[in-house]
Amino acid sequence: MEADNSDSIAVVEETAEDTLPGRAMRVAAALRAKGGDQFAKPGSIIEVKFVKGESLSLTASRLLALMILTAGGDAWEDKPHRMRKADIRRGHKGNERITDMLQELHRTLFAVDDRSWRGKKATTLFSLISRSREETEEEGEAGWIEWEFTTDARKLIQASETYAVLNRQAVLGFRSNYALKLYELGALRLHRRQATWKGDMTALRAALGIPPDVYGDFAQLRRKVLEKAKAEIDQLAHFRVEWREIRQGRTVTELEFRFEPKDAPELIATVDELERHSSGRKPRRDGTVETVRDAAGALTTPGATVAKAKPGELTFPTGTIRFGSEELATIARREGGGWDIDLIAAGFRQQMGDRLEKVRGAKLIKAWTGFCEGWVTRRGRA
Repeated sequence: MEADNSDSIAVVEETAEDTLPGRAMRVAAALRAKGGDQFAKPGSIIEVKFVKGESLSLTASRLLALMILTAGGDAWEDKPHRMRKADIRRGHKGNERITDMLQELHRTLFAVDDRSWRGKKATTLFSLISRSREETEEEGEAGWIEWEFTTDARKLIQASETYAVLNRQAVLGFRSNYALKLYELGALRLHRRQATWKGDMTALRAALGIPPDVYGDFAQLRRKVLEKAKAEIDQLAHFRVEWREIRQGRTVTELEFRFEPKDAPELIATVDELERHSSGRKPRRDGTVETVRDAAGALTTPGATVAKAKPGELTFPTGTIRFGSEELATIARREGGGWDIDLIAAGFRQQMGDRLEKVRGAKLIKAWTGFCEGWVTRRGRA
């Protein structure tokens, strides 16, 4: 008699499925293999709630983002991850103490909705990292740090099918923690059918980590949090943010944020801004520094250094992008929502006009990627 192996086969299949990472980790692995400043942060980690009265500081939030970047597609695995201390401050001139940031990550509690062993609604509290190790023999930025994510954090990371593609320079460039959190929420929702986030005041505070005892008056919250966050996001992110205030009588009860991808010229201006020194960023944002448009249509300041084109640097073809333009074609297939990639390319050429001849390399990739994303947002999927 032939043995019935259906139960054992089911167990094997279930075990195999449990050990596979979700889409977020697959994208993270692909971006790390590609190199560059873009990385994927799992949606489950972006949307995790702070325990009431707790939130991460800006410096600790930046460090967490860099940890996710460094771990890449391996963040869900039960193993230590390592990063040079110099990489934590690369690109900005803060005086953060890494020890303080690590201790803050250890003691901050997060919450997720869950089920108890009885199947009842429950809340699970956990930390994101279980242990860390910082080399202390060398002074300054020399040496390494090592850390491990907790079991609960790794489960969330592994299971996440949603993700946000973030830019390292943008993450390091934000000066408001609330702006950084809203940037992550926007990047997470940008490619959905409705690129919005809606919530009441309690949900907003939980999402952005706003303590319950500050900005009790909405006018204050609008001025100190929302307007400042919008100004930074519009300057540094690959999208813009707007919000609508929903009222009952004179009281604002809910907010709805809308995230819109920038067009290609705006994206080029954003890339230029991220490459500039951060010291003049606020005056440029406030319009107190004289600006002009360069040959590509991007905003620049008088006397700014313009990089010369490098031999062999990527340019946009005049014909089809299906042959000989593999990188551009791959981006269009991945971000273009199933539309004909040459149709998208024709729209890109029309929008850029004569400026397209001056845009190449990393700026071209950024502008093209943003245009493909915006194409889907405006027209939906094919």
